Amino acid sequence: ASDVSVLWLPLPRSLLTCRTAEPLEYHRSFLKENCRPDGRELTEFRTTTLNIGETSPQCVSVCEVSVTYIGFFILFPCLGSISTADGSALVKLGNTTIICGIKAELANPTVEAPGKGYIVPNVDLPPLCSSRFRPGPPGEEAQAASQFIADVIESSEVIKTEDLSIDRGKLCWVLYCDLMCLDYDGNILDACVIALLAALKNTRLPEVTINKETSAPEVNLEKRRELQIHKHLVSASFCIFDDSILIADPTAEEETLSTAHLTVVTDEDDRLCSVHKPGGTSLSGERLQECISRATTRQREIQKLIDKVAHSVKKAQ
Repeated sequence: ASDVSVLWLPLPRSLLTCRTAEPLEYHRSFLKENCRPDGRELTEFRTTTLNIGETSPQCVSVCEVSVTYIGFFILFPCLGSISTADGSALVKLGNTTIICGIKAELANPTVEAPGKGYIVPNVDLPPLCSSRFRPGPPGEEAQAASQFIADVIESSEVIKTEDLSIDRGKLCWVLYCDLMCLDYDGNILDACVIALLAALKNTRLPEVTINKETSAPEVNLEKRRELQIHKHLVSASFCIFDDSILIADPTAEEETLSTAHLTVVTDEDDRLCSVHKPGGTSLSGERLQECISRATTRQREIQKLIDKVAHSVKKAQ
């Protein structure tokens, strides 16, 4: 065997800064080199993994892997996530893991909107996903995330509530969209939006007819229809470091150290559906336009991902 010589090069002093004692300085040492501690570039998104439908032991391998500036997209054409739900999806964005289950129930429409149904989203951040969360009622972050999802659904019209009406003024569908975080490592809003859209595309509503004699609803579980998705919305989140450095898809640690957060939601027509910025450092018009531009690119990639996985699931069924 030949001799192998190993040359040890001294690390720059900045890289030896203790991550625990001075996390901000630790991150700055990477950012000034236009990279991040996990090896990503500043505008790069983490690996995105998607699973749609019902779980099956036969679900297998990766059907496509594509690499772009926003990271790796891994498509798993599995047959599901929650077998008891009417629609479901599981998304991993780096280590952040969100599972979405959609349950459809019959309800009476409101007097104000007799020809519409309901969509009720709820984001749950349980202690099992991170030690930062405690048992008990939903915390501030979970409530803010639920409200964000509700606002996005309403502003984008991803599903028109008129489509959920069964018998005007008498009967409609209510969709309970429960999003639970299984592993928290930042940027839950992007993961929630992807999981919600994928689960909605996977949702099948049973046929409902009204018995003319008894006026009672009759549900046929053997006949189901897909929901009509009117807009394919996708969000892209960013953080600002030191009031100047823009990074995409922040981890939990990066979110804690940043001076501002921004989430941009766009659809397939490049229409701006929502801009969510909860305080922090102000953004110039140029920086905001940069975020919107990156968000539209992200939307096209994620829509392609969801469509391909959904197509694989249909072929496997």
